[in-house]
Amino acid sequence: MFEVSVEYSFSAGHALRNYKGKCENVHGHNYRVRVSVAGEKLNGAGLLVDFSELKSSLRTLVEQLDHQFLNELRPFDKINPSAENLAKYISDGMGAEFQNKDFQLREVTVWETDATSVTYRPAGT
Repeated sequence: MFEVSVEYSFSAGHALRNYKGKCENVHGHNYRVRVSVAGEKLNGAGLLVDFSELKSSLRTLVEQLDHQFLNELRPFDKINPSAENLAKYISDGMGAEFQNKDFQLREVTVWETDATSVTYRPAGT
């Protein structure tokens, strides 16, 4: 099994609902996101997926979040803009794009700080 990962960073603000503590106030993060895909079949060039293709897909998705107040964007206007929900949102967006490929989305990790992160793995991976 081969696994390929790319990372991309963006900045955004949020305020956690139903949370008692400093994070219920408006604040921001310099998020870092890692997306990993896995598969067994390499293409004719000996690649599972081109790094640039994977990074471009991630960039397209997260640029919609960059320098935004997440609480005002769908689906975070309804669900809490937690790192957990952000990781699932990115996973859902990336997974849909790669449905008919020779690889599958393995996991998405979202860092809010250098020392705190969340990893989401779609069911069946």
